[in-house]
Amino acid sequence: MTYLTLSITLIFVVIPLVLSKTLNLGLERDTIIATVRSIIQLLIVGFILKFVFDSESLLYIFLMVTLMIVAATHNAKNKGASIKGITWKVAVTLIFVEVLTQGILIGMNITPATAQYIIPISGMVIGNSMVLAILFLNRFTAEVESHQDETELVLSLGGTPKQAIHGQLINSIKASMIPTIESQKTVGLVQLPGMMSGQIIAGADPIQAVQFQLLIMFLLLTTAAVTSVMLGFMSYPTLFNQRMQVIHKS
Repeated sequence: MTYLTLSITLIFVVIPLVLSKTLNLGLERDTIIATVRSIIQLLIVGFILKFVFDSESLLYIFLMVTLMIVAATHNAKNKGASIKGITWKVAVTLIFVEVLTQGILIGMNITPATAQYIIPISGMVIGNSMVLAILFLNRFTAEVESHQDETELVLSLGGTPKQAIHGQLINSIKASMIPTIESQKTVGLVQLPGMMSGQIIAGADPIQAVQFQLLIMFLLLTTAAVTSVMLGFMSYPTLFNQRMQVIHKS
């Protein structure tokens, strides 16, 4: 694909702009900003990745992964602002998920320890973990608020904070994992995943593309489970004080 053909694809931006203007949706400005930012950000990342791939420096790989984790943490932490220490909790969760998945992949020789594999896979794992963290935090904070009376009742009857918050915690973990599980049920029937489609378009053997896609899907399933459970069990104790009472937001 040349820059000329790439510019022609902007027709796919013009269509939603026209619809937004016609229907008075008021999304023209956001659409233009999103388009410009995506072009600039992806081109910059493309040049950076080319440099990192050519250098094969472990330091540059580490810096790229660190940048991903910092950006993902910053984006996710805003959804759990009411939870004390949410920034470091999200960061620790993302780091653990990254170390776990890459440790298995590299340690068991599933993928080589090169920038070509580490950075793209890390991007998918960290990005998915960030989305899962946002889904969990959104649901968990809503569950806690809507069931506050129920939680205080359990505490007043002698229950522990874990017992009082158990229902909300489990519901939030399940709700954040469901999208990942449901998407895997229909993969290949309703949709062809992005990584698999990209490899096929690039000329890879379809069976090889399927194998890599299955690898990513299994990774994302682990990511969904570990992120939700780890973030949940680190977050709920901060909702209570030392007297095992619910801390009310001011």
